[in-house]
Amino acid sequence: MRLHIVNPNTTAPMTAKIAAAARAIAQPDTVIDARQPAMGPVSIEGFYDEAFAVPGMLGCIREADRDGADAHVIACFDDTGLDAARAAAKAPVIGIGEAGFHVASLIAARFAVVTTLGVSIVPIEHNLRKYGLVERCARVRAAEVPVLALEERNADAVGKISAEITAAIRDDRAETIVLGCAGMADLAAELAAAHGLPVVDGIAAAVTLAEGLVRLGLTTSRLGPYATPRSKTYSGPFAPFQP
Repeated sequence: MRLHIVNPNTTAPMTAKIAAAARAIAQPDTVIDARQPAMGPVSIEGFYDEAFAVPGMLGCIREADRDGADAHVIACFDDTGLDAARAAAKAPVIGIGEAGFHVASLIAARFAVVTTLGVSIVPIEHNLRKYGLVERCARVRAAEVPVLALEERNADAVGKISAEITAAIRDDRAETIVLGCAGMADLAAELAAAHGLPVVDGIAAAVTLAEGLVRLGLTTSRLGPYATPRSKTYSGPFAPFQP
């Protein structure tokens, strides 16, 4: 099985961290192909960054489809461009946010999300509503840690994330935690041990679900909004993205 993991931002060390997390959980017969776009923001923090990340990410998905990907994982917790990717891709597409929410809902009645910056809270809440899981989420919390600070794995950043988990358990009655950034993938086991509850990493959840879809022989339905885009002309720098 060939599983394509796309980091929608352009930061290579984060792509490497994401790839390592994916390989750690993937089945032995799964080949992880990790990519990042050449165009777009170095990190995705809110709606503005997300808009500029989508074209480059879709380009990566198109290339991976041509190379024979069996499934795609979008490794941004905001599920950047997920709906567009499902319409464009030949293979099924999983977002790490949606995957993390669904896995958490299978193991707890109430979960909380701990993300990076406050600007990401509303996009995550929008997704929870769209996925029909807003009532299962006790709260979306922000540790006020910039995405790129997670590359350094400094004690201050980890401490802030840990403090939000403590508050989620105490104040929100959270029974499990979903880590709200791909850059937190390497912290899940450590935080679970420290706080005594399940901590869900979206990358691990998405890889496992993507492998399951492939093994079940399931692909994206084309009878609705994920129908293959109609052929038309795209102008200027977007010309390469025309269906």
